[in-house]
Amino acid sequence: MPPVHEHEPLEPQVLDKLRRISTATLATRLFAEGLRQQFLVGLSPLNPDLDGFVGEAFTMRFIPAREDLDTLESLPGEDNLQWLGVESLSEGQVMVIDSRSDISAASAGDMLVTRALHRGATAFITDGAFRDGHVLASLPLPTYARAVTATTRLTSFHVADLQVPIGCAGVAVYPGDILVGDRDGVIVVPRHLAPRIVDQALEQEELEHYLHTRVHAGEPLLGGLYPPSEETREQFRQWKKARA
Repeated sequence: MPPVHEHEPLEPQVLDKLRRISTATLATRLFAEGLRQQFLVGLSPLNPDLDGFVGEAFTMRFIPAREDLDTLESLPGEDNLQWLGVESLSEGQVMVIDSRSDISAASAGDMLVTRALHRGATAFITDGAFRDGHVLASLPLPTYARAVTATTRLTSFHVADLQVPIGCAGVAVYPGDILVGDRDGVIVVPRHLAPRIVDQALEQEELEHYLHTRVHAGEPLLGGLYPPSEETREQFRQWKKARA
């Protein structure tokens, strides 16, 4: 069985607020905390019509395949960690695969992703490729990858670990970290920072929506509109109060 990681549960309102915040806004708030790059660069949603997701990381780590171990006969074996990982997913978790940014073979296909959907996963992510892209694009489970390929995982990858720290698209992901996805991509929020930044991020999201309406109305950025001056922020507060 994969290691069990005990985490302090996050308040449900933290996750609810994160669902209302874009990856761009979260990137800015994380930068303010000193984290320069938490976005999984190069990954795209296979179904861009889905709004996004929020969930806790369940990690899987690949190493290069070896011909005597990674065979078709190995798939039904009890030591197939990929099958075990999917069957170990819990409600609200996100499968995150470290494929070493290698798209030479698929990290998973429709069977595993569909099973993850029915296990209660909120997303399935790799920094490599998926197969059966046309099927995954039709599922209600968000999937993110660099590419789509028909090549089986066995040609390139061996599943070495579950629920260990990994690198995905060059970003460190620890089991239990919070992943947030939208139509632009996915960002990793360290679990301990999520409660600290969520209110500021939601306020920034609302402020930028307000500023966008003014820019869209033809106002120039210079003169204190963006970045907003204190006068502009006060106008935002009055606008927000009038809408309450």
